[in-house]
Amino acid sequence: MRPSSSLATAAALLVAVLVSGCGVTERQRLTYEPEEFDSTTTHTRSYTASEAQTCEAARRALLSQGYMVTAANQELVTGRKSFQPATEVHVEVEFRVVCAREGGKSRSTIAFASALQDRYGVKKVNNSASVGVGAIGSLSLPFSSSDDAMVKVASETLTDDRFYDRFFSLIERYLPESIEPAAPPAEARPVAPQRPPAGVPLQLQSVPLSPSRG
Repeated sequence: MRPSSSLATAAALLVAVLVSGCGVTERQRLTYEPEEFDSTTTHTRSYTASEAQTCEAARRALLSQGYMVTAANQELVTGRKSFQPATEVHVEVEFRVVCAREGGKSRSTIAFASALQDRYGVKKVNNSASVGVGAIGSLSLPFSSSDDAMVKVASETLTDDRFYDRFFSLIERYLPESIEPAAPPAEARPVAPQRPPAGVPLQLQSVPLSPSRG
């Protein structure tokens, strides 16, 4: 084989590798799309209530579904719940709700909800036994033991619209019912004096009747 032909072959292989690398980079860029920030309804819902009332309703909603509330105040509620979908799979969902008053003179509150799902898997950890020997130091023996440990394998923010719709609907059940303001009392009107019957003298009307004495 001539040197020039071998150089041409190597150059062609290098170009092929570079082209394939660019293809992989382009596929990765398409797979991991950046945030579009186009949805404003998945994680938010407005309620005609105060921040304290909205967060209290969110706290009760989480408690009703078995979540362990880890923090709760007038502006923030967090809770955690564990799941076991498979024998060697453990899932934890951490819910976070922030209550904020809408701007202006509005009496509504926006609830921002976000749920983080952590997935754990069982991993076996091998522990080899060793024995200390004074002359040569430590000596590793051929037998070993293994322990099972839960290791986090994935973490993801839930973005299912139906998941949050069910939660927001549950909040509405625990909001206090709106109380209509009581109607103001009617203004007192002066009572018009009754007119005497026709044909009755006026002096008889002004003199009260007294019981007759025996």
